[in-house]
Amino acid sequence: MSTIIENPLITKHQALIKRLQKLFIAGQWQDSAGEELIPVYDPSNGQVISQLASANEIDVNKAVNSARECFVSPVWAKMKPTERQRLLLRLADLIELHADELAELESIDNGKPVAAARQADLNGSIEFVRYMAGWATKISGETLDVSVPRLKEGEFFAYTKPQPVGVVAAIVPWNFPLMMALWKVAPALATGCTVVLKPAEQSSLTALRLGELVAEAGYPPGVLNVITGYGRTAGNTLIHHPDIDKITFTGSVPTGKLIGRAAVDGMKRFTLELGGKSPMIVMPDISVEQAVQGAAMGIFYNQGQVCTAASRLYVHRSLYDDVVKGIAEFAANMSIGPGFDVNTQLGPLISEEQAEKVCEYVRLGQSEGADLITGGQRLDRPGYYVSPAVLANANNQMRVVQEEIFGPVLTVMPFDSTDEVIELANGTEYGLAASVWTNNLIAAHQITESVKAGISWVNCHNVLDPNLPFGGVGFSGIGRELGSASVNAYLEPRSVMMRLA
Repeated sequence: MSTIIENPLITKHQALIKRLQKLFIAGQWQDSAGEELIPVYDPSNGQVISQLASANEIDVNKAVNSARECFVSPVWAKMKPTERQRLLLRLADLIELHADELAELESIDNGKPVAAARQADLNGSIEFVRYMAGWATKISGETLDVSVPRLKEGEFFAYTKPQPVGVVAAIVPWNFPLMMALWKVAPALATGCTVVLKPAEQSSLTALRLGELVAEAGYPPGVLNVITGYGRTAGNTLIHHPDIDKITFTGSVPTGKLIGRAAVDGMKRFTLELGGKSPMIVMPDISVEQAVQGAAMGIFYNQGQVCTAASRLYVHRSLYDDVVKGIAEFAANMSIGPGFDVNTQLGPLISEEQAEKVCEYVRLGQSEGADLITGGQRLDRPGYYVSPAVLANANNQMRVVQEEIFGPVLTVMPFDSTDEVIELANGTEYGLAASVWTNNLIAAHQITESVKAGISWVNCHNVLDPNLPFGGVGFSGIGRELGSASVNAYLEPRSVMMRLA
């Protein structure tokens, strides 16, 4: 008989979790105008551990009005770039000071192993905020030589000066809650925008804590407002609000399409980072061990709940059988458990709904003709645990190869030639990421140039840097995050022409 797995992190942070039950608007905790509440589930055991406010139209209006008032107020609008830089550096210091707490909070809410949250999510977030702090003092325009052909006489001077786009609606997913929030909040604050942040209802705790830390860093009230709520209510009201100037969203393709239409209808700027079905290509000169290790980290990291997860593995036929055997053994021997267990390699999925969806896809793959080598089953214990699955002998026509599963499910397929694998890799509507594993420089260049992806890796996967633009093509999205592209996404160029004579 199954027993309830007690989560010691909840006891440790009980007071903090209780505090994060309201909306953070204008620098203060505020009750929702409505009575609906959102249950907070612990993925490690399926228990309800708290409840969050569910923002309604009144709450969204308050948050947007707060952001608008702050945006036009002299204390923020006239703040010097060096001060915006200082505030972001102070925020990074505070995140670092509370990094262990935030990693544990992320594990409670999301289910991921604490060690992984601390090493990747928190370290990555801290460095990204510091990187963005530097950009606050480096926003620049251009002086331009102009001819003004229609005027035969006269001297003119022209320049451009970037301006913050305005009030930003930032909607983030549940797989990397804090990191995704900061990917949007940090460049917005660096450029002088203000933000209304709506985290995913499944994982809102670290976003709410971020609101507190922003206030503690010394930002004016209203710079960052955090509202919890469902997409159908709070999210829908937010994206249609007339006082929102830009929408930035990370999440599913269907929701991204709805947001894109709403943005165009309201003539709002928008950035969409959507799904992926990333190919990993293993060429014949790579060792089986290297291929197995790369594939395992590419698909099973964060329980496969990664938009760039290497869910399509294409292996040269000369290595195929050995790689399938190796990755199946790796998956079967992974330690599955709660995020607070130091031995855990694979934590629970985010929710009951996601766990059932992943298992249904495994069953679908089998019905389509793929061979289930290992995994794909719910574990007989409380919580949302699914064993990592390997589906061999799949093909590009199968739904499990075409559709984003967002879980620890790997499809493996053989190929014989470079031209063939390029065609296979490009055989989906997505184009977020790809990787090729080879020591052949010609093959590496040929494949990275030919595979349609916003980011391509050679002999690595899921490796990001604050200075490297990130985003997709096709159904994987519009626009870029990270790097200078992230800064430019929150700026509007203003052109100025002066007649001198």
